[in-house]
Amino acid sequence: MRLTVDQFKAWHHKSVTLLGMSGLGKTRLTNILRKEGWFHYSGDYRIGTRYLGEPILDNLKLELMRIPLIRDLLRSDSIHINNNITVDNLGTVSTFLGKLGNPEKGGLSLREFKRRQLLHRDAEIAAMRDVPKFIAKARQIYGYSKFVNDAGGSLCELDDAGLLEELAEHTLILYVRATEQDEKALISRVESDPKPLYYREEFLDAQLAAYLAERGLPYVAMIEPDDFARWLFPRLFYARIPRYERIAGQYGYTVTSEELAAVADEAGFNRMLELAIARGA
Repeated sequence: MRLTVDQFKAWHHKSVTLLGMSGLGKTRLTNILRKEGWFHYSGDYRIGTRYLGEPILDNLKLELMRIPLIRDLLRSDSIHINNNITVDNLGTVSTFLGKLGNPEKGGLSLREFKRRQLLHRDAEIAAMRDVPKFIAKARQIYGYSKFVNDAGGSLCELDDAGLLEELAEHTLILYVRATEQDEKALISRVESDPKPLYYREEFLDAQLAAYLAERGLPYVAMIEPDDFARWLFPRLFYARIPRYERIAGQYGYTVTSEELAAVADEAGFNRMLELAIARGA
């Protein structure tokens, strides 16, 4: 959605999609906006509760069935396993994605890893296609006039032009670009605590081959999962930047993580967007 500053100011039903890497302040911003009357749509929450709910529970049950006592209780329906996901706690989604590598160190085989990656891709596309429906729900059912879509960092990886056009039709797309300082801080955080992430299959295959060659490993099963995740993240980060920039250039606007960090309330958010619109006009 492309607007003039005056059109944005007059837009009563503001609807914004936040685009960019996780860890740059998008969640902090959505928490601010939630307190000021914006409906918060979390793509990851929708993925975990609607589209990956059953696979997540199946994976948990598979692990629990290895324990004789719990296996017997599950078989007799004596206990119930539930996915207690919240907007602020998306751990089960991350755990389901998992990491590639040595199964003795908690890693997944390449086949299983790719299967879960594909399930996540399909789930993310479905969750983002639900955005127009939830914009309507937010207004008609809950009485919210403004809507913020907290999209996952992998939105740029989905290669679905129709999806981006649909999001741009219903929301203003705002790309949060990391400053050099925040870029270094984000990479450092991931190196100290690597998290499961989604990767395009083409990107994964190319980087996996390079990693195996660099480490002198003949098999995926010999990969130390955290080491691969640490090694891969900076490459993923820099591969995503031009993708984000193309989306913002075609469909939306760009702000820096520094500008985002300065936002303390809705008025500050609106001022930031007005500046971004003026720059992109």
